[in-house]
Amino acid sequence: MDDSLSFESFLAAARTAAQKAMDDHARGEYDEFALHGGVAFEKLAKAVLVSKNPAYLVEMRNGNSDMLLYLCGDVDLDAKKVRTVGASEAIARLRRMKVLPQDEQLDQLIALRNGTAHTTVGDEAKALLPTLAENVETLLKHIGQPMDAFWGRWTSAVNVAVDKERDEIQREVEIKIKQARHLFDDRFKGLPDGAKDGVLGVPPAENGRFWVGDMTVLNGDDVLLVMSQVKCPACTATAMMTLVPTDRMVPRPNFVPEGFICHLCGLNLQGREEMAACGELASVGRKLVSIPPLAEAYARRSAVRLGETRTG
Repeated sequence: MDDSLSFESFLAAARTAAQKAMDDHARGEYDEFALHGGVAFEKLAKAVLVSKNPAYLVEMRNGNSDMLLYLCGDVDLDAKKVRTVGASEAIARLRRMKVLPQDEQLDQLIALRNGTAHTTVGDEAKALLPTLAENVETLLKHIGQPMDAFWGRWTSAVNVAVDKERDEIQREVEIKIKQARHLFDDRFKGLPDGAKDGVLGVPPAENGRFWVGDMTVLNGDDVLLVMSQVKCPACTATAMMTLVPTDRMVPRPNFVPEGFICHLCGLNLQGREEMAACGELASVGRKLVSIPPLAEAYARRSAVRLGETRTG
């Protein structure tokens, strides 16, 4: 039998495609994520089938037994005539064997993979990362293969994706942080040692990007918005966090983190739920807003006051 149909070959191909899928997801290229994710799972499913019996790869069509005899090692077959079962049938066979559970989301991923060449799947595929991770974990456990060897540098992100003890927002935020960290590291591949540290050492105002620094936005004596410099949880660069009052009608309202952006690695968190899910930034926010009154704490920094604009 051709080496390309061996367990080792299918597993290696699945590993390569799975890590490409994670790279795609991190870059926001969800069409490509669906393509590589679907390929990865198909290859892994075939690896499991081969580990049980190479004959399980046979595509049952037209009653031709040549492929069956070839997979069993009893006849030779031209490489151009070698055909194996498709992704959907491979999954169906594993379900009949009770190796895989029924999962409509996995079926959707395979359907998107099959349609990626001529349609845009957009955010529909974005939400399927946990589905891919969970089903891959099931198959890897079945064949006794370690997660870290399969996922490589994406192992921790995948572990977060399948962690049921975290809520959906917490998982999304942790994955965002890990994705931003890996993409930032990718920019320095092949560069001299110290290149990344050199970039991180450049003050934000001097790295060629728009930067406002620490700032308090006031309306009279009321603080409407605070922008503060904080360390990015992904790349450790100096980034910006926004805090807003919980209630502008009270004299000294509490302030909560509302958003975060790092112009260096691209990490962007929006809304109070995502900010609360990032423990590192949430704790920084609590330290900042514990200094009363907030406007006085930032009086020595940049302040913008809202006034009245008149014509003429």
